Amino acid sequence: MMLSEDSEDDPINSGVVDLFGPDEGETSKPSSGKGVREKKRQDRERKQKSKGEKGAKRKQKDSNEETMDTFLGLFDPALENETTQTQDLDELNGNIFPNHEEQLYKGRRGNLPIRVGTLGGVQRGPKVAMLPDQLPSEPQEGNIEYKLKLVNPNHERFKRLVSQMQWRLREGLGEAIYEIGVEDSGILLGLTQEELQASMTTLRRMARQLGASLTVIREKTISGHNGQTRKAAEVLVRKVPDDQYSIELRIAVLGNSDVGKSTLLGVLTRGELDNGRGCARLNVFRHRHEVCSGKTSSISLQILGFDSQGNVIDQTCTRSRDYDDEDICSQSIKIINFIDLAGDQKYLKTTVFGLSGYSPHYAVLVVSAFSGVAPMTEEHLSLARALDVPIVLVITKTDIASPQQIQRTINDLKQALTQPGYKRVPLLIQNEDDAITAGSNQLDNNIVPIFCASSVTGDGLSLLKKFLFVLPPRMSNKEREKLEQEPAEFQIDEVFHVDHSIIVGGLLTKGVITQGTTLLLGPMDNCSFIPVTVGSIHRNKVPCRVVCAGQSASLSLRGPNPGLRKGMKLMSREARPKACFYFQARTHILHHSTSICRGFQATVHIGNVRQTAVVEGIMGSKGLHTNDRASVIFRFLRQPELVENGARLLFRQGSTKGIGKVIQVFPEEPDNVNLYNFNER
Repeated sequence: MMLSEDSEDDPINSGVVDLFGPDEGETSKPSSGKGVREKKRQDRERKQKSKGEKGAKRKQKDSNEETMDTFLGLFDPALENETTQTQDLDELNGNIFPNHEEQLYKGRRGNLPIRVGTLGGVQRGPKVAMLPDQLPSEPQEGNIEYKLKLVNPNHERFKRLVSQMQWRLREGLGEAIYEIGVEDSGILLGLTQEELQASMTTLRRMARQLGASLTVIREKTISGHNGQTRKAAEVLVRKVPDDQYSIELRIAVLGNSDVGKSTLLGVLTRGELDNGRGCARLNVFRHRHEVCSGKTSSISLQILGFDSQGNVIDQTCTRSRDYDDEDICSQSIKIINFIDLAGDQKYLKTTVFGLSGYSPHYAVLVVSAFSGVAPMTEEHLSLARALDVPIVLVITKTDIASPQQIQRTINDLKQALTQPGYKRVPLLIQNEDDAITAGSNQLDNNIVPIFCASSVTGDGLSLLKKFLFVLPPRMSNKEREKLEQEPAEFQIDEVFHVDHSIIVGGLLTKGVITQGTTLLLGPMDNCSFIPVTVGSIHRNKVPCRVVCAGQSASLSLRGPNPGLRKGMKLMSREARPKACFYFQARTHILHHSTSICRGFQATVHIGNVRQTAVVEGIMGSKGLHTNDRASVIFRFLRQPELVENGARLLFRQGSTKGIGKVIQVFPEEPDNVNLYNFNER
């Protein structure tokens, strides 16, 4: 085979020659020694050139594949979440991550990759909150709104924007979240500095029209191909509804004894760190024996306020409790009502009553890093699960625990949260961005944030306060309006006698109560209800004229005093209440060592009702064991109670635990009492 003059420059021909070798005719032709040496030299040069060209092709192919992988990473979420992303793609999005640390959070906003590193060449500190790279599509309902830009809207569009903000605020019960610089599909395009300032100006005008306040909680810098910097922002819009002074959340504090629950509340609500010997808890205790023993035995209520900018309003001004509480309520637009519950085994009934009767929106489970997860910790976690209360975990005493002890406690908590039947996503809060992400996903009830804090050094307390600031109310506006349309129902949790006056404290579960309203109080021992009149109303120690569904208040009653007790209710006459001794519930036995048969007695908790009940009958079975389900008829052992269909039930006796739901009530008629046709005095 004859080669052309430029065949050595042709990589294809060179490859063919190297593969098949010289032609047979050429190999048989005789040649001189000098020609043979020249031939070998040319063959060596062709082989080296061929190898170099093959290596260049291989490098070009690898480069093309890398470019294609980078291109596909723009569209493939699986490739986008991998830590092996190229640095070119990070620079394209404005992010440079030298350590490639990433955590994936699952919640209401989908899978949110949060990376720790630098943003646009600026180092991210532990207190800098950044938006994720992309958000899910805008929800049609709820309190989240996406806006690409709000630059100089005309009068008609501005009115529509104000109406839209008002609707979002009503959906969030006074709170709404605006994502500026984000398309409806969730893509963060960002705005220039001028556009962002103009959009924020329009947003402030909208909020001012409704009497709301703005707080920028997160932002993100986006860099394009031409080097232009753009920004997206997440803004919290908050407005106190017209019928209440502030947005109110009830949070129960659980945990084993000696883990620092009362000390943590004392530090949060008083604004002063503990001295390491429990001085901060002295303002939280209610009784002298609690001060001596250091153990909480009763239910204590503490408040923490936030202003419109997220600043904490605590009790650092004066020493007077009454003045401080009233001053906090007047300056705050959001109030956190902490319910400090007992942690000792012998006060477990009080703890269950606080969880069931006070109806908390959330529960904070405090765990000591030094002692780890105790049996009572698991007991309180199971109680919160049974009552469907979202959990927030706080690991205390990190200042005296070793890193190995802290990590072991975190691993034990993660194992408890991911067990079968209660699969939750534990999220260790390490910076402010984690706290905001966890707070915005709490309505889904699938993320359990874990905080590490110290009441002595103050480590982690700022993240916990930030989380409480963005924590949303659990009751939607539609549910609240529906409850307000129903007849009033006020459950009595506390009874006080002050200067021959009757003061009751509790929670209004339905309807609206105004000053001067006449209600029915009961049930009495003979299943009757008596009329009383509401003299005055106080909320958070501040006088008011109206209380709505979902709010806690104290009421001054005028009328007869036939022996008030916890568990009674104030009902509207339109409700026509009837007490009962017998009721039927669909139950699930969580644990019992032997068999539950007829005649078994246990303490039953139904809302604020706490009384011993006896099993009178089991449908379709002679006995119940662990994990059994059956319909059971109960009878209250002492006095009648007001129970409604659909109420959640929790009963326990020793190690026996069970949950259920009331499906039928057998009302009793009052003894010789005209219940409804009475004359108002």
